[in-house]
Amino acid sequence: MSPRPAAPRRAPSLLDAAARVLSAEGPAALTTRRLAREAGCSTMAVYTHFGGMTGLVRAMVHEGFARLHARFDRVAPSADPVADLALYGRAYRASATAAPHLYAVMFGASSLAGFSLTEEDRQHGRYTLAPVISCTERCMREGRFTSDDPFAVAHRMWTGVHGVVSLEFGSYLVAPYDADDCFESVLPALMVGAGDLRERAEESVALSCARFRGAVPGSVNPPSTKTSGEASAPGTALRTSPTTME
Repeated sequence: MSPRPAAPRRAPSLLDAAARVLSAEGPAALTTRRLAREAGCSTMAVYTHFGGMTGLVRAMVHEGFARLHARFDRVAPSADPVADLALYGRAYRASATAAPHLYAVMFGASSLAGFSLTEEDRQHGRYTLAPVISCTERCMREGRFTSDDPFAVAHRMWTGVHGVVSLEFGSYLVAPYDADDCFESVLPALMVGAGDLRERAEESVALSCARFRGAVPGSVNPPSTKTSGEASAPGTALRTSPTTME
């Protein structure tokens, strides 16, 4: 599916207010009156721009995927497609940790104001998989992956990274297998599962870490520098701005 506008451009303050309330106080605090107070507008604005709370929450779902898509857009193709693919995994985690309550709404973990995701809502965000599938195809063309089904591989990458992030948010990952350690070990394992050699996969994942560090200022949980127990060299991921991954 093609991306659609995340929300009417006249109402970004309502989405921002909803995100702030969710982050600070959780779903129970999300009411039209509270949003109006936070955004400095009338309660009618929610109905004018979104048709009500259900429409607002649906717009939040679309906004969440739009933000993920924007982070994916900052991954510039390089000579190492496996490192690029690992960067998509890091961008996914960064997008989630930047707005965990929004992430929960995107994937239906929260039910707000009687809202539940429809099948159309669930399918909406699939457009964000397109660059991951394209990168997976590059890995296959260059002989790094042996699988011939880029869609299946991309879905495995998605479910693997999503699983780690979901467990991280649930505080299930603790030392010595904390979220950073699990994330850094899952990435090369996913690459090896697609047919890459372990040594090459670990090198590419370490390279992706070096490229990512410092590229996403403000991330709640910056990725660990550890890959298979070793510290990777710090690096930058600048192309034209501090938020560009190259």
